[in-house]
Amino acid sequence: MWFVVAAAALTAPPGREVAFSKYQGLGNDFLLVDNRDSEKLKVGPEEAAQLCNRNFGVGGDGVIFVLPAANGGDYAMRIINSDASEPEMCGNGIRCVARFLDDLGDAGRASDRGRAYNIETLGGVMVPVLREDGTVTVDMGEPELSGVKVPTTLKPTVDDRVIEADVLGDYAGTCVSMGNPHCVVFVDDVAAIDLETLGKEFEHHPVFPNRVNTEFVEVIDPRVLKMRVWERGAGATLACGTGACAVGVAAVLTGRADRAVKVQLPGGDLHIDWRADDNRVYMTGDAKFVFKGHAAL
Repeated sequence: MWFVVAAAALTAPPGREVAFSKYQGLGNDFLLVDNRDSEKLKVGPEEAAQLCNRNFGVGGDGVIFVLPAANGGDYAMRIINSDASEPEMCGNGIRCVARFLDDLGDAGRASDRGRAYNIETLGGVMVPVLREDGTVTVDMGEPELSGVKVPTTLKPTVDDRVIEADVLGDYAGTCVSMGNPHCVVFVDDVAAIDLETLGKEFEHHPVFPNRVNTEFVEVIDPRVLKMRVWERGAGATLACGTGACAVGVAAVLTGRADRAVKVQLPGGDLHIDWRADDNRVYMTGDAKFVFKGHAAL
């Protein structure tokens, strides 16, 4: 469905306006801003948080800016969370960026898997590929497993890695960075988790100096994992792409799953493949246009 909306003024009296397009990846929703004509963000952090407010703004988990590339890529991506913080990158968001660029008329680069874009992020260069079936596959790069680089101050349990280390009471975490920090916690029944309470406690735990995204995971079988997520700076969301990647990696490290798995999230499924031949993680899932409009700031 296509809608054109004019969002209500966020402050009074209204000043300038910003054009946006709303996209969602498995219910993880973002306001995309075409910022390709300038390296300066068209919306500041506090304004982005206002835009994300679901009662007084447009509503979203974050605002994503598509900017000129600085280091040889096609474009750069920056994201401001709904709490005005800036994460390194976002897996569901970068799939939405690829769909956004396609809708803007940028065909991308031809590859053997589809049409690709090299996107610079604060977490490194990511390569989303638009596939013929409508899904987007992203080369998310190699996972960072060194605890000090995740970063966490938890004591390593296997070499320099933090694998199933005690964090909160009975909850043990495996720490993985996918360009942003994650703590993966395996549980018997993911539906029984008090996500808001535990999510906040993990996010702000002192062993995570940059805060952390936390995934609670139930193993259905070696190829299917069920996940709920508390995202740093956004809270409980319907999906998290980098989180699903971290879950796939952690499941292999702890001997719970195969390298290619389906991760079931509240918003839908992501397919994660941590390949042994190149040590890179590939994520495949949907990204869909919702509506576009202008918001008064």
